[in-house]
Amino acid sequence: MRTRQVLICNMIALAAIAAMNPVPAATLAPTGAAAHMPTTGKGSRYIVQASTLDAAHRDVDRVGAKSEQNLAIINAVSAYLSPWQVARLRKTAGVHVFADRSLKTDGLLKLLSPITSPVVMLTSSLQTPQDGQGMLLPSLLYQTNYPMLVGADTLQQAGITGKGVTIAVLDSGLQQDPSQNYNSRLLASIDVLNGGSGPVRVDPYGHGTHVTSIAAGGAMNLAGSYLSIAPQSNLVVVRAFDGTGAGRYADVIAGLNWIVANQKKYKIRVLNLSFGAAPESYYWDDPLNQAVMAAWRAGIVVVTAAGNEGPAAMTIDVPGNVPYVITTGALTDNNTPYNLSDDRLASFSSTGPTYEGFVKPELVAPGGHIVASMSSNSYLANIDPGSMILTEQMFTMSGTSMAAAVTTGVVALMLQSDPTLTPDAVKCRLLASSRPAVTASRTLAYSVFQQGAGLVNAVSAVNSSATGCANLGLDINADLAGTAHFGGPANQAANGSYYIMNMTGSTWGTPQVGDGYTWSQGYAWNQGYNWSEGYLWSQGYTWNKGYTWNKAYTWNKGYTWNKGYTWNKSVPWWNSTGSEAISTTPASIENWVPNQ
Repeated sequence: MRTRQVLICNMIALAAIAAMNPVPAATLAPTGAAAHMPTTGKGSRYIVQASTLDAAHRDVDRVGAKSEQNLAIINAVSAYLSPWQVARLRKTAGVHVFADRSLKTDGLLKLLSPITSPVVMLTSSLQTPQDGQGMLLPSLLYQTNYPMLVGADTLQQAGITGKGVTIAVLDSGLQQDPSQNYNSRLLASIDVLNGGSGPVRVDPYGHGTHVTSIAAGGAMNLAGSYLSIAPQSNLVVVRAFDGTGAGRYADVIAGLNWIVANQKKYKIRVLNLSFGAAPESYYWDDPLNQAVMAAWRAGIVVVTAAGNEGPAAMTIDVPGNVPYVITTGALTDNNTPYNLSDDRLASFSSTGPTYEGFVKPELVAPGGHIVASMSSNSYLANIDPGSMILTEQMFTMSGTSMAAAVTTGVVALMLQSDPTLTPDAVKCRLLASSRPAVTASRTLAYSVFQQGAGLVNAVSAVNSSATGCANLGLDINADLAGTAHFGGPANQAANGSYYIMNMTGSTWGTPQVGDGYTWSQGYAWNQGYNWSEGYLWSQGYTWNKGYTWNKAYTWNKGYTWNKGYTWNKSVPWWNSTGSEAISTTPASIENWVPNQ
């Protein structure tokens, strides 16, 4: 359980606290009725879901309330309701009422020293970028070379730059720096904050600009290399977080609704979601997760951040806990971008399994001290000026938000190379081509719960012909219809270690034999490893399968499925309906962490 505290301080106090406490601060969420966003005279805001959108409107009208936003993607509306209206709706058959969970970005950025801060300097702002080219940036010693680390630079030299593929980024907006050469590549934008529908004109917070430029910025260094992953991809930008990083479930779902509704118009193929919240229900009972699953079903590859609550187990955030999507953890190059032997899993990177037993993250990508675009006037630049080159519009930041953006760019490269790929096929090829960290003896340096299949490998993913190795046993239509839900193969032993269960034959439920399939929750601090392309998984990707979840019946070989997970008694919402639970922990654009 994450605890958050409101932090109001000047930069001297911020630096002092950061020096004393490397763990990100958090915002203490309100409890009870205060957990809802108050509106004078209107009650609190809720999401009301029914069998159809029209039915949701009628149900809200029936209790004398007014629908605020259409959330057709999950057959729901948002509305301000009194406690009496909420109680009445929850007694109505087929109606689900969710508190409109607040989204708030708070935390602590540990200031970097001038000695270790990566430095990137723009050339003269008088230079005029041209379509298809980026402004030239000098490549200095500590510049994060994430395109090289995942092999995107090799593909770019071969003409695979994401051209013709549209990436949607749902975040805090976009501040266009001329050096990033977005120009006509930005096809559309919408600001859905508080029910809005106008275009995105700013990013006062800065996070969205940073994430977008990692995936699709057009800047280049003096060597002629791009500083992003898919520098010629098209973009759609949806703003759902305000100038302090705050937002709400309803706005984010409205943004997802718009993306799916406009998917064909703008040829949206991949969606980046670099925010998260602690799970407070089964994955299928969370309305945000339902919208994310709907986007995946519509044919959009969804890439999410794992979360920044590692290295502890079971810290995967919503919506990264959705089994279908590609959840990304973070790797750091240890400030040696050209020495690949000391790269390691970032200590903040959230790990699995999920509460439903799924292995997450699926893979990892560079997420340590990532240098990318940000306005020097942004909120983040002002609270952490040590990571900002004030006159150069570049900022250094760490997190799985950044890693997700790298993966999003890689997906765009894959889709340019083979536009016929489905989301499941993309996920399969990413898994099959990733490079796990290995020790000198060629055993896995991290378990599957920490690194998934390993470091994303753009070249191998583009060249892969793998099929049928992701989301096996899952049925997204049944999941969304509520007729079946699914659990994964992970469990916890009596000694506290996590393991992959054998899900077939007479040994069902026993630990699966295989390297990396058991984890004692250890983390090797500051130990670097090679990330090997030649590693062969002993059991293939059996840990990426799902199995039908049915709490009401005994499931296979005498095991009762919901009692098969040893952690079920420690999760307060485990036996709740989910829809009536009061959300007390705010979600966020991933918690801020010290640069690694």
